[in-house]
Formats: sequence, C-alpha cells, structure tokens
Amino acid sequence: MRTDIDRLTTNQKPIRVVPDAESPACASPAPTPRQQSDGTRYPTRGALRWLFLFRLLMVVGLVLAFSPTVLDPSVERAETELAWNILVAYALLVLLSGLALPLNRPRRATQVQLAIFIDIITFTALMHAAGGIASGIGILLAVAVAAGALMMEGRLSLFFAAVASIAVMSQQIYTNLSGGDIHTSFTQAGFLGLLYFAVALLSHVLYRRIRSAEALAARRKVDIDDLSKLNDFVIRSIGTGILVADGDRRLRLVNEAALALMSANRVKPGTSLSELSPELCDWLASEAQSPHPRDALLQICGREIWASIRLLGDYRASGVVIYLRDNQEAIQEAQQIKLASLGTLTASIAHNIRNPLSSVSHAAQLLSEGSHLDDDDRHLLDIIRRNSARIEETVESVLQLSRRNQIQPSQIDLASWVEAFAQELREAHALPETAILCDLDIGPTQVEVDPRHLHQILANLCENALLHGGTEGRDACVRIGIAGVGERRELALEVRDDGPGIDAKTAREIFNPFFTTRSQGTGLGLYIARELAESNGLRLVYERLQPRGSCFRLLFPLD
Repeated sequence: MRTDIDRLTTNQKPIRVVPDAESPACASPAPTPRQQSDGTRYPTRGALRWLFLFRLLMVVGLVLAFSPTVLDPSVERAETELAWNILVAYALLVLLSGLALPLNRPRRATQVQLAIFIDIITFTALMHAAGGIASGIGILLAVAVAAGALMMEGRLSLFFAAVASIAVMSQQIYTNLSGGDIHTSFTQAGFLGLLYFAVALLSHVLYRRIRSAEALAARRKVDIDDLSKLNDFVIRSIGTGILVADGDRRLRLVNEAALALMSANRVKPGTSLSELSPELCDWLASEAQSPHPRDALLQICGREIWASIRLLGDYRASGVVIYLRDNQEAIQEAQQIKLASLGTLTASIAHNIRNPLSSVSHAAQLLSEGSHLDDDDRHLLDIIRRNSARIEETVESVLQLSRRNQIQPSQIDLASWVEAFAQELREAHALPETAILCDLDIGPTQVEVDPRHLHQILANLCENALLHGGTEGRDACVRIGIAGVGERRELALEVRDDGPGIDAKTAREIFNPFFTTRSQGTGLGLYIARELAESNGLRLVYERLQPRGSCFRLLFPLD
C-alpha cells in the first residue's frame, strides 16, 4: 500500500490549495498579452481563426448590403463604385490575413492590431461612401473596437476607441468641408465616439472577468482531477467490494475487491450487471423497488457474499452503489472481536484462575485420601477433579491463543518428522501400532515451519480423529500421509480417519471458536490448529471422504 501511494503522488499532479479569487490579498496579476496563465502565447491560433471567420462573414454581409441587385436597399449608395472598390480591397486584405495564419508572420499580436486598424479604416470609408453617419454603418466600428479589446486581452482597447472616434470625426470634417450638415453630423459623431469608448471599457471589464473565471476554472479543474484520481485510487484499493451501476444497470465502476469476490477478470465500463453476476442483478431488481432496501446473503460463484445497496436517487432510473463483502471474512472479524476480549484476560488468567484452580484440585485430592468417605462423597470429588481438569484445559488453550504469533520457523524434513511424531503420540496415549498409520511414500521434503506449532496442529487433528473417527465395533484408525505437489505448488499433509464424517452444515462451523459437539469439549482445538497454521503461512482445510471418513489437509506452499 505504501508503494502504491508513493507512486500515485509521484505520477500525479500535486493537489494545490487555491485561494479565494475574490479576496484582494489573493488576487493574481493579469496575464500579459504574450503569455497566458497556462503558458501558451496569446492570442492563440484558434482565436485568430475565429477573428478571420468573423471578418470573412463581415465581407459577405457588406457585399450583400451594397449589392446593386437588392430591391429594398438598407444603405444609401450615392457612391456605389467607390463602395465596391473598397469592398474588393477589404476582401483581398481579409484573405491575405487568412493566408498569414499558418505562417505565423507577422506575430499574432501584430496580426490582430493590423486587422483592427484595417477594419476601422474600411468601415469609415464605407460609411462615407454610403452617405455618412446616417447610413448606420458607423456601428460596425464599435464591433471592431470590441473585437480588438477582446483579442488583445483588454490592452489597446482605449486606443482602438480613440482611433475609431478620430476616424469618424475626420469623415465628418471631410463631409462638412464638402457641404454637409455640421450640427447633426458632429452631434452623431460625438455620440458614436462615446459609444466606442463605452464599448472599449465594457469589453475590457468583460474580458478581465472572463479571464479570471477561466483561470479559476482551470485551477479548480486541476484540483477536481487530482481528487478524482485519489478517490478512484482509494476505491480500487479498498478491501470492500464496490460496484457502481447506472439506471440501466450498466457498470460504471468496479474495484479489484469486487472482481476477486466474483472470480471475474477486468470488466469494461458499460458492461451489463447481468453479464457479471445474474444473481446480483436479480437481487438488485427486487430490492430497488423496495422503499427500504435490505442487505442480503447471496450465493455468488460458490461463495457466500453479503450485499447491500445505496440508491443514488429516489427512483429506479437512478444509479446505485453496491457493496459486497465475503461472509467468511465477516465471520472471522466477529470471531476476532469475540476473542479480543479474551485476549485482555490472558495476562491475569494464570493468577486469577489457575492458582485458585490448583488449590481446589489439591484440596480435592487431599479429601480423596481420607478413609471416612463413602461412595457419594467420592463421586462428588470425581466431579470436582473432572471439571477442574476441564477448566485447566480451557485455560491452557486460551493461553496458547495469545502465543500463536510467536513463530520460530526452522527447516525440517517433513517425512522423518511425521514418523517421530506418530511414535511419540502412540507412546503418550498408549496406542497400538495400528491406531496411527503413516503413509509416507515420498522422498525427503524440506519445509520451513515452527516445529512446536506443527506439533500442536497435528496433535489436535489426531486427537480429534481418535475421538470421532471410530466405526461401529472398531476403534479409530488414524492415517497420516503426505501428498505430492499439486497445481498450486502446495505440499499436503493429511490426517484421515474412517469415521462417519462431518455433515456439510457442521463442517462450516468446526473451525469456529468454542464450537463443539461434545459436552466435555472446549471447542478450541480445531480453531487453534487453524490459527497456528495461518501464523506459519499454511492452510488448513477439511474434506469429507466418500463413502465415509474425514480428511484434514494441511497445505505447505513450496514457492
């Protein structure tokens, strides 16, 4: 997990803390005309292309406005020939600016400045050819001023407005010297000049706000992308299975834990949930209609899985988040919680239980030596001794649980070690040679394990087999064998008996702590065996033999 997080922080952009854009102390300087905040030159090629298309549309519109075929002309054409000459020259200049775009000559900022100056001069000349300010073409200069203010990041906007105002005033002076109406013309020219400056100022303010919003949006996008990647990393690495499906029950997100629970490979986004798991899809269809969806224990790919859903809306068409969890893991966690309370008692067990228990046992032994006891008294003393021994066994088992992680592994030859163990077990329980048989037709096999833990595991399994492995009329016979390497590269140490076997329902509970079918048992033997096996990196599994018998298999990894 640490390596994954380091790789994530190395490959991804760091998450930045963005100050409030409206705070004066946090205000950043405006980007220069030549450089945007993201490092690209301004104006961009895209902006120049849009300017070229805009001017090209202006040429088409002006050609249509001054066309001699128009039945209801909108402008006076007192000097039609002059207007057409101006339009031809303007069209050639616009096309020439389009050819200069891929060459990037002159500089982009210079191209914008030349285009605005040409537009101002052209629109002023057309206004003169159309009869002056009354033609209404003077409004096109305001459009040129606005375009220049936006393209040049607000710079030179007042200069463009001043040039446009001077151009209009110059045209009116020329018209006045030619015999025009000075009062009306100069008044309208003055209003047009004020309009140009107002447009320039508003365009400048508008541009500043747009650029500030763009910069803030860019910073927010970086932060959102970083958070999205982090969330995706967390979801995919979390231990709980998570699936996200839309209203059509198509998968949008599946983490690795969910794929492992359903024994599936990677799933493409958009795959139907029914293709991944028909059982899960059927359960979801029934629970989505309920106002209060409930968790359910489902059988998926031969495993018991707890499933719960959280609707992302109030209707079935909304998306849904499905949480999956292995039931065995939930049971193990419950067991760990149960045993955690016992673990806090292990330090005081020896003093608070074993010492008083020893006193009770010793007192019972002393009483049993008395000659005045009758049969009823001796029966009561036997009950005390038996139950004292049972408590002592339980205490010793709980103490072993607290020492299960103290591993001291070493290399042993498994075949010879099993032979010695079987002989020791026969002598300890006074068993005949036929009670414990060894099937060790395999060469020397070296394994790394804690011999003390292996001895405890095998002793628990063999004692369990001796108790439950007898057949009708015959004593139990335990066979210890070593199976060869399988596909998973595991060596199997098997403890088999000829008993009636364990039914499927009981087999699911035999490794649970304090589960026993005997009134005198503690229910910790098999649980301790599995805990010790897992502490040494081994696996302990049970298999019912046919037609009868049981087999506990201890698997040693060889890779």
